[in-house]
Amino acid sequence: MMRSFAARLAGAMLLAMLSYGLFVAWLFHHQALRLEHEGLQRVAHGLAGHIVRQWPQLDAGAGHGGSGHEAPAAREAVLAMLRVVNPAVQVYVLDADGGVAAYLGEPGMVQTPRVDLDPIRRFLAAGALPLRGTDPMGGSEGRLFSAAMFPPRPGDSRPPGYLYIVLDRPGGVTATDRVPSGGSALVVVALGLAVTLALAGFALLRLTRPLQKLARTMNAMGPQAERGPTTTTGDEVQVLQRSLMDMTSRLQTQQDAEREQAARHRETLAGIAHDLRTPLTALHGHLEALGPADVALNDPGSLDRRRRLHASALQQSEKVRRLSQQLFELATLQATDTVIARERFRLDELVGDTVQKFELDPQAPGVCLAGDAPGRVEVAGDLQLVERALTNLIDNARRHGARDSVVRVGLRREGGLAQIWVDDQGPGLPAELNARLQRGQSLREPPIPHPRGGMGGLGLAIAQRVALLHGGRLRPLPKPDGGTRLCLELPTAG
Repeated sequence: MMRSFAARLAGAMLLAMLSYGLFVAWLFHHQALRLEHEGLQRVAHGLAGHIVRQWPQLDAGAGHGGSGHEAPAAREAVLAMLRVVNPAVQVYVLDADGGVAAYLGEPGMVQTPRVDLDPIRRFLAAGALPLRGTDPMGGSEGRLFSAAMFPPRPGDSRPPGYLYIVLDRPGGVTATDRVPSGGSALVVVALGLAVTLALAGFALLRLTRPLQKLARTMNAMGPQAERGPTTTTGDEVQVLQRSLMDMTSRLQTQQDAEREQAARHRETLAGIAHDLRTPLTALHGHLEALGPADVALNDPGSLDRRRRLHASALQQSEKVRRLSQQLFELATLQATDTVIARERFRLDELVGDTVQKFELDPQAPGVCLAGDAPGRVEVAGDLQLVERALTNLIDNARRHGARDSVVRVGLRREGGLAQIWVDDQGPGLPAELNARLQRGQSLREPPIPHPRGGMGGLGLAIAQRVALLHGGRLRPLPKPDGGTRLCLELPTAG
């Protein structure tokens, strides 16, 4: 499971501070050991010189001349003194070439018979301490030491040798057997590091709390349907980034939708202007033609002309009225998502009454009922809206069908659906209009470009919206013999 950003940041800081603390502890421990070794070697710097001055006869019997009984006595005196002062040191007598000539201790302990003289020369030349020399007992690491050169003896042709004293034991334990002075300091460093980490973690949690709140706020923005289930995976920064990207995407989508809607509104206004311009222009021209007062009212030709102009003006006025009414109805239907005036009524009777209304209209083409009577079919909804949808379908079929053909209307029941179908023998629906009806897409959003300009398809758009408000749909049906067959589907009551 992904930890929070504060926890991850605290963990990273913990790792960094822990690494830094270990480095500082190692450096402190290393420096403390170095200072301790330097101090030990500095304190014992003059030890070898003191012994050489007190017992110069130590190199007797080591190949440098002198009586043989002097060296054992001197060695015993030196060992007695060292047992009191520091029993951990090891004392060696070296010749001029660094070879171990004698060891003041148990025989057989020397494993490396030759000692490197370079550290000894630097020690005698007051070089920087600490200096480490060869371990005659075979150790691989250098050892702290004190050294001094024996004074030359009169008549000795060879250069004098050296007194070589190893001060520490293997494993880094000093000759004084003291606990390293850095131990307590390391404990203090560890405690200080722990306290620092605790304070840093607390400060991080407090500092990142506003970030966590902002991430939760941004994650909760936007509609739940668009956002889906709230995602809490990832730390605060990842959630904030994901929420910001989602919000940017939603804003971009909304901006695109607003631009598209503005373009559709412009197209709609242009279509309305086009549809209204033609009948209004014609109506204005007819009214102007009816206006001159010098026309003889008793002239039969003038009266006939005025009657034709009057009939044409009424026809254009009817177009304007019908278009205005359809626009108002469509706008009203699109402004709601529910049917307010809902009642239960017989759909078979409504279809018969609507067809009879058109049968009384002398205007061709005619309208008739077709198909088998389905019997009693009831639906629940707005009777006026359903009648308006059916009227629009029949009127559209009459206006676009063949002049001498008959519009046929039928009703059938398919399961829980009532299907009202209307067909004509016209040229058929435009391809885009037919495709949208097949997909159940709105006929008005976006508007369909009309070849001759204008709106077009308002009656079908109203019928489609009425069907959707009642839980149904408007779809085209195949018609092999040509023309158009549209089906208005509504769910039956009960």
